[in-house]
Amino acid sequence: MGTPVARVVVVGAGVVGLTTAVRLLEAGHRVDVLARDLPRETTSVVAAALWYPYRALPQERVTAWGATTYAALAALVDEPGSGVRVLPGTEVHAAAAADPWWVDAVPRLDRVAAPQGYADAWSFAAPVVDMPVHLDWLRDRVERLGGTVTRMSLGALPPPAEDEVVVNCAGMGARLLSADRTVGPVRGQVVHLAGVELDRWWLDAAGPTYVVPRSEVVVVGGTAEEGEWSRTPDLGTATAVLQRATRLVPELASGHVVAHRVGLRPARPSVRLEVEGRVVHNYGHGGAGVTLSWGCADEVAGLVAGLAG
Repeated sequence: MGTPVARVVVVGAGVVGLTTAVRLLEAGHRVDVLARDLPRETTSVVAAALWYPYRALPQERVTAWGATTYAALAALVDEPGSGVRVLPGTEVHAAAAADPWWVDAVPRLDRVAAPQGYADAWSFAAPVVDMPVHLDWLRDRVERLGGTVTRMSLGALPPPAEDEVVVNCAGMGARLLSADRTVGPVRGQVVHLAGVELDRWWLDAAGPTYVVPRSEVVVVGGTAEEGEWSRTPDLGTATAVLQRATRLVPELASGHVVAHRVGLRPARPSVRLEVEGRVVHNYGHGGAGVTLSWGCADEVAGLVAGLAG
C-alpha cells in the first residue's frame, strides 16, 4: 500500500468512519478517530442496516462501492461478534418495475410472484447487520489494530500537518465542518418489535416500508422526511408505519413494541468522495452508509496512499 503517512485523523465514528479507519490501519497508517458522538450514539446505530442502495448517487460509483461492500460484509458472516448475516428477502412494487439500476452489485436477483395487492416483486439475498453489535465490533477492530477513538467536539475539520491526512467521515456533521449546505437530513423513524420470528426481510421502497429481522428484535420502518431535524419519535407516525408493515408482513401483528428510534440520514445530491489538499472527503451517503461503507473505505485508503507518495 506504499509508505504510510505519519498520522491519519478520521473525523466521524459512525459506520463510514470506523470502516474507513479499519482499512487505513490495515494499510499500516497510524489512525486516530475523532467524533462528537461515539459509535453507539451515531445515526448508524438506528439503521435497519439491510444492504440496499438507498438515497445515494451517482449510480455507477454507488453500484461499484455497493458490490465491494456486499462482498466484504458477506465475508464477515463467520466472524464472531461481527453482527452480520446474509438473509433472503423480497422487494415488492405496486406497478411493474424494471430491474434495479444496482442489479450488478448483487450475485443474483430473481423475479418472483408478487404478494396479493402488489404487481411485481423480486428476491435476493442481502447482508443484514445488527448495528449495535457491528459498531462495537468495528470499534474493537480499530483499537486492536492500534487506532484510537476519542470523543471531541469540533467546530471545523482539524488542519492537517504536512505529513498528516484528515479524512472527513462526519455524515450530517459535514454540513458544519465542511460548510457544505448541500448536506441535509432525511428523517427516518423505526419501531423495534419483539416476539416475532422472521427469517427473511421485506421491502416496499414506495413507503418506504421495510421489515428487517435482527437477532433480538425486528426493525420496522419507516419514513423519509426531507429537511426534518427532529429526533423525537412521533407515536402517530409509529402507528402508521406498523399498519403499513403489517399489511406487507401479517406476522408482525403478534409482536409487541419495545423501542422507537429516529435517525437523520445525511443526504446529498451525490456522495462526496474526493481529495481536497490533504483532506479526503467521504460523506453524503444518504440511507446507504452501511451499504457503501467498505467500498468507500477501500477507495479512501487508495487516495491516502497517493497522498503519502
